[in-house]
Amino acid sequence: MKRSHIVLLVFIAASIAVIISFLGSLAPVETIASAKLKAGKTVTINARIDASIPMEYDPLRNPNYISFHICDTLGNKARVVYHYEKPYDLEKAERITLRGKMNGDVFDITQKDGILLKCPSKYKDDPTVARKNLTQNQN
Repeated sequence: MKRSHIVLLVFIAASIAVIISFLGSLAPVETIASAKLKAGKTVTINARIDASIPMEYDPLRNPNYISFHICDTLGNKARVVYHYEKPYDLEKAERITLRGKMNGDVFDITQKDGILLKCPSKYKDDPTVARKNLTQNQN
């Protein structure tokens, strides 16, 4: 076998190994209903915080406990329990991605990086600020 053939086979094997390891880390996004069917397994849910039900957070009693309610895109609701410090601007988040386990009607997050906040409002352009910056740059 030629040396170029051996190098090519090693490259193909390494590429396949990388692709397989990458596919193993992909997790499908579930709804609350499908997460309930997979009780006890770690799943990912995209949802919004249900502002109609107040959050339970008392930093004096336990700063590493917060409970709030979410609603997914299908309208299903669940209570979320997070066992780490409260993420900054949690109340302002429009959408959140949660990674944890469903235990009955409670979504339990036991990993510190189990909440990802999505705040698109901070990326939106404010027309009045844009006009002001434009007029300042023209002068």
